Amino acid sequence: MASQNEIKFMDLFCGIGGIRLGMEKAGFECVFSCDINAECQRTYKENFGEVPQGDIRDVSENDVPDFDVLCAGFPCQPFSISGKQKGFADDRGTLFFEICRFIEKKTPRVVFLENVKHLIHHDKGNTLETILSKLRVMGYTPEWRLLNAADYGIPQNRERIIIIASKEKIFDFTEIKKTPRRVLNDFLDTSGKFEYLEEKDYTLIKNPTMQKKSGLCFVGYRNKSIRKVGVRPGTEHLSRVHKQPNRIYSAMGIHPTLPSQETSGRFWILTSDNRVRKLTIDECFRIMGFPNDFIRPSSVGEQYKQIGNSVCVPMIGAVAETLKEQYFQKGASYNDSH
Repeated sequence: MASQNEIKFMDLFCGIGGIRLGMEKAGFECVFSCDINAECQRTYKENFGEVPQGDIRDVSENDVPDFDVLCAGFPCQPFSISGKQKGFADDRGTLFFEICRFIEKKTPRVVFLENVKHLIHHDKGNTLETILSKLRVMGYTPEWRLLNAADYGIPQNRERIIIIASKEKIFDFTEIKKTPRRVLNDFLDTSGKFEYLEEKDYTLIKNPTMQKKSGLCFVGYRNKSIRKVGVRPGTEHLSRVHKQPNRIYSAMGIHPTLPSQETSGRFWILTSDNRVRKLTIDECFRIMGFPNDFIRPSSVGEQYKQIGNSVCVPMIGAVAETLKEQYFQKGASYNDSH
């Protein structure tokens, strides 16, 4: 059985390295990374000292070193409610099968996949079942859960599906250690050059209530012209047609999911001094669990896109710690002769 400092993983569709940060914190060693986006490659190099390989379709499974865990936050656009939802009909959807090439060739002990919540419902569940069935055909037993970043010390209602597959035993998600929920106000800068809204540009609602399950507290909206056709009277500012960036949430609750589509950082919050301002890019990285010294060489607009596409680092770290305990530490029931 591999010792802790010998547990190796590959980082496919690595983005700016959120999964890597979580895995390394748990003691894993990265031996290969891959991402097609040039700006993500640039950021990854600044922080990890290596340039990820480009298009996964150009990488031969024979040219990568051996590894114990395959990690892949594979492209979520084909499955996201923000995209066109074409799934495997979308060319990016087929990239899951590129992952399978490496699994079949390298037979890692564990496969660790991450994707958007909507993957569960896409094509009436057929897309997820296709993924799980393919893993089973390759000899793995997959298990999945929907995890929320808010349960791992991050003030963001960010739900993601995590799939863990192994040839030896089913991953027990109940052993992942959660942490007490925290509010957004704990993560905000107390000084800096903030972009405030003037009072005439927004409306606060009377008697806002905290949503018990999500932790969100919707307190108001920007006074912008919005589409009202087909929307029930009195619900205009709660409708999906009124895009999330125009809503205002209390900093005494948690923040909604940071989306990848926003490149101008239009995330408005009501602070403890009863003023409305934009969430800064520093704060966005902070509420994804990235360290304060994380190097960000790209433009601010590109950074908003990168962080919206990334993962919650503490949540990944919690999964990685449990994965290590169940499959690689003393007492784990893994057969080295597989």
